[in-house]
Amino acid sequence: MLPSNEPMPVVRVRHTVKDFATWKRAFDADPLDRAGSGVRRYRIMRAANDELDLTIDLMFKEVEQAEQMAQRLRELWRRPEVAVMLGGPTAEVLEHVEEMALQ
Repeated sequence: MLPSNEPMPVVRVRHTVKDFATWKRAFDADPLDRAGSGVRRYRIMRAANDELDLTIDLMFKEVEQAEQMAQRLRELWRRPEVAVMLGGPTAEVLEHVEEMALQ
């Protein structure tokens, strides 16, 4: 397990879903094999005022793994059977530069 403060590439996914429980079941089914694709850990966040507005961070060791996952996600979202999302999903690859605990 990597330390939580180790810099790493992140795929940040943003989308709005129709129903959180249904989306979560689809996410937990793991159709892209997160561990096998290099995901070290992930974080799921919801907007404080809208539980259907989601942000998901997928953390990787290598930028190339993150870029490949972002592309695979975009391909997955084009499938007609992926109907749990309302807002057009986005995936961008970010590089974690710095994190500092202030308290």
